[in-house]
Formats: sequence, C-alpha cells, structure tokens
Amino acid sequence: EELRMKKLLKKTLKLILPVVLGGFILFWVYRDFDFTKAGDVLLHGTNWWWMLFSLLFGVFAQVFRGWRWRQTLEPLDAFPKKSDCVNAIFISYAASLVVPRIGEVSRCGVLAKYDNVSFAKSLGTVVTERLVDTLTILLITGITVLLQFLQQTGTKIPSLVHLLTSVWFYIILFCFIGVVILLYYLRKTLFFYERVKGFVLNIWEGIMSLKGVRNIPLFIFYTLAIWACYFLHFYFTFYCFAFTAHLGILAALVMFVGGTFAVIVPTPNGAGPWHFAIISMMMLYGVNVTDAGIFALIVHGIQTFLVVLLGVYGLAALPFTNRHRA
Repeated sequence: EELRMKKLLKKTLKLILPVVLGGFILFWVYRDFDFTKAGDVLLHGTNWWWMLFSLLFGVFAQVFRGWRWRQTLEPLDAFPKKSDCVNAIFISYAASLVVPRIGEVSRCGVLAKYDNVSFAKSLGTVVTERLVDTLTILLITGITVLLQFLQQTGTKIPSLVHLLTSVWFYIILFCFIGVVILLYYLRKTLFFYERVKGFVLNIWEGIMSLKGVRNIPLFIFYTLAIWACYFLHFYFTFYCFAFTAHLGILAALVMFVGGTFAVIVPTPNGAGPWHFAIISMMMLYGVNVTDAGIFALIVHGIQTFLVVLLGVYGLAALPFTNRHRA
C-alpha cells in the first residue's frame, strides 16, 4: 500500500511540477506587465494575414515530420498509412501540452492501434528522430553563431564584457541547461525500458532503422523542410506587429535558436522558458520590454492554440480514415 502511494505521488509530481515550473517562470516574467495593452495589440495591432501565413508553416512542419517518420518505419517492415503518421504527430504535440514528453509514447500508441506497428520498434525510431533533430539544431546553431559573430565583430575578438552582454550569453546558458535536462531525461527513459526484457532489443532495432532508409536524399529533404518550416513559423510572426517588423532574418535566427533550446525545459509547450528567452533576446535587439512581452504572449498563445486544434483534428480524423479496420 505504501509503495502504491509512493508511485502515485511520483506520478502526480511528474504531472504537476512542469506546470508549476512553467507557471512560476511566466508569473516572474510577467509580474509587472500591463495585460490590457497586450489585449489592445491582439485586437487592433496584429496583422492576421501574416499570422495565418506563419501558422501554415506550423502545420507543414508537423506534416513533414509525419512523412519522415514513415520513412524510418519502412526498414522495420512497418508500412502505416501516411495520414495515420501525420495524425499521430498532431496528437503527440497536443498530448505533450498536457504532460510534457508524453507525445513520443502517444504517437507510437496510435500506430500500434491503427496500423499494428510494434510499439517498441516505433519508439526506437522516435529516439532516432530525436538524435537527427538534435544534430540539425546544433548545425543551425553553429551557422547562426558564425553569422552573428561575423556581423557583430567583423574580425575583432570581442571582450568578455561584450560576450556577457551579447545574445550568445543567453543562448549558451539555455544550451547548457537544455543539454543537461535532455541527458537526464534520456538516461531515465533508457533505464526504465531496460527493466522490460526484449524491449531494448526492439528499441535498438528501431534506432538502427536509419541505416535501412531507402531514400536518404528524401529523408534529408524532410529534415531540412521540418526545421525550415519551424523557423518560418516563427520568423513571419515578426511582420504581425509594428514593433518587430524591422527585425531582420538574422535576429529571427538567433531568437529561434535560443527559443528552441529554451523549450527543452519540460513545461507545457515551453511556456515560461520560451517567453523568458525571447523577451531577453528581443531586448538586446532594441525592442522594449513591454512590446517584447506582448510579442511572446500573443505568438506563443496562438501557436499553442494551433497545436491543440491539430491534435483535436488528428483524434477526430483517425477513426474516419481507418473505418475499414475498425
């Protein structure tokens, strides 16, 4: 009985802590904020055509992710429907809003239910995807650092003070925190599955599926398309507001990298850490704290709403597209 209570307490804490953490950071970031001004900008100061255009790339990013996932499943003799893969991705992102990181499990569950794909094997392909995406974001970070460094300093070597007050101080800080959390999370996940005999072998088979991907150029194209869409999903929101429209593509790239590392902190959709990262970096680019706060609040709110919408669509669509299997 005591053991059951301990397990229940642990599960409850896992659910509540991310929400509390995100809530606390949000409260701290917005503690002296004028929300009426944010409401005013939302109703009268937002260019909705640009916002809708940016949301289109948010949808494409998830669709490409679904298509790429199907590629990694083919070497395991699993051939789920393309639409099932995409809908599973839609559901996984929405599920992660409720419980951070549960998305990986839920999307494998969808394919196990509708396409008889081995849960353990598909989970292995998800680990592969994580590794590929980590390498991609590190590559994007490297390119961004180089471009920003060349633009800021020319060939001069910056002083320590310059480094500490630059955007890179924040990015390196978020990178470090993100990597520590990611390593801890991976260790916990692998330790958990190691207790299930045979499961690890299936996961390993899933991880190694990358070697058997038939069309590598297409896999690379999907990977680049996913991240290009993520970036454009963020970048085009700059044009929604008068106070961010002047920020260039490089500023967007810097904030995109910082924001990507910030969302590794397990809060629902990165709420809190993402806001803090974006506001901090926007201020370094000359946007005042109120406008930066309004930007982060509106953009994050609308992008989260899109994730919910797609998740609901995925849940509704799956039974329809699989009627013959029911």
